[in-house]
Amino acid sequence: MAKLLLNLRHVPDDEADDVRGFLEAARIEYYQTPPSVFGISAGGIWIRENDDLPEAKRLMADYQRQRQARVRAEHVSARRDGTAETFSGLVRTQPLQVAWRLVAIVLLLAILALPYLILRA
Repeated sequence: MAKLLLNLRHVPDDEADDVRGFLEAARIEYYQTPPSVFGISAGGIWIRENDDLPEAKRLMADYQRQRQARVRAEHVSARRDGTAETFSGLVRTQPLQVAWRLVAIVLLLAILALPYLILRA
């Protein structure tokens, strides 16, 4: 019976490509399900044979450790170079989007506080 190795929700294309690549290199049979039409399921990468699952999980853990180290190093480098995205940089490049999100946050907080204010009075 097939087992899910990777849910593809919020997974970048390069990561999914890497996972497919190391599975093919290890000759582990897999298949991929597409996302559903209504967005309920994001799709996934499934291992066909139960016997291959421990090896696939080990490869996945190794890959995730390597990717985490690489991405952290890239982030540290970007912060050092001054190219990392910051809130002030976002305000400069997309001021309307930031303003709308701040307005939405204030409105949500007001809606959440409304029952408290009504019951208190």
